[in-house]
Amino acid sequence: MTTRRDFIKKSSLFSSMLFLEPSELFKKDRLIGVQLYTVRNEIFKDPKATLAKIAAIGYKSVETFGYGNGKWYGLNAQAFGEELKKNGLVSPSGHTSPGSMFLKEGWESGWQKTVEDAKAIGQEYVVIPYLEEPHRKSLDNFRKIAQGLNKAAETAKAAGLKLAYHNHDFEFDPLDGSSGFEILLTETDPKLVNFELDLYWVSKAGKKPLELFKQHAGRFPMWHVKDMDNTEKKFFTEVGNGTINFKEIFSKARQSGMKYFFVEQDVCPGSPLDSIEKSYNYLKNNL
Repeated sequence: MTTRRDFIKKSSLFSSMLFLEPSELFKKDRLIGVQLYTVRNEIFKDPKATLAKIAAIGYKSVETFGYGNGKWYGLNAQAFGEELKKNGLVSPSGHTSPGSMFLKEGWESGWQKTVEDAKAIGQEYVVIPYLEEPHRKSLDNFRKIAQGLNKAAETAKAAGLKLAYHNHDFEFDPLDGSSGFEILLTETDPKLVNFELDLYWVSKAGKKPLELFKQHAGRFPMWHVKDMDNTEKKFFTEVGNGTINFKEIFSKARQSGMKYFFVEQDVCPGSPLDSIEKSYNYLKNNL
């Protein structure tokens, strides 16, 4: 199990990377991460073998998803932490409960357990990854979620962790003269609530990451790095195989506040492990 000393050492290493230029960031141990949702079928079938394959590609960090009942992919915190360590991996971030959690009474007790388990495997960020479709049509819901994020972030802070919200494209849909994303940005405490910017979904919504970095500097300490193919469908593709200008975006990593980034591909044309290897090689060799 990751000790407090190990956690502090890893956090210090990652924090120091914030002040590096993009080219230096990749040279510094090449801490390129992957969101495990990309390999969801594989990791639920055999988490140990899948983590080993991810490490063999060259990835050094993973972002978790699928947490429930104190376990990830059937492994408790101690067992999962041991597998990470065995493969030379760290997990600075994890996707946890959906945004609808904050629309229900009594969410606080379950959240406390979530934060404790995240800390047990050395994570620094706990992430709200998604808002289900029935809850997206009301600005009042987004306001309630913003209030919940502030409160959940206080709990995370008390445990030495941080909270972030991960976007899709629907948060940018116009709603009564505003948008869900605008409410989440302006009605959360910037000292407490961070954002994990999904570069694909921002682009799919017709927004520009660089403009968000400029308007809200420092609020995006994590990114999801996924590419968009050059078709009418604008579908997912391997990093470097599409239309998103990653070199331009990474040039503003410092303004964004980016500390961690994770390759993700929601749908792959073949083996997800093949896709994440192609993305890794592009990032390693081109940025």
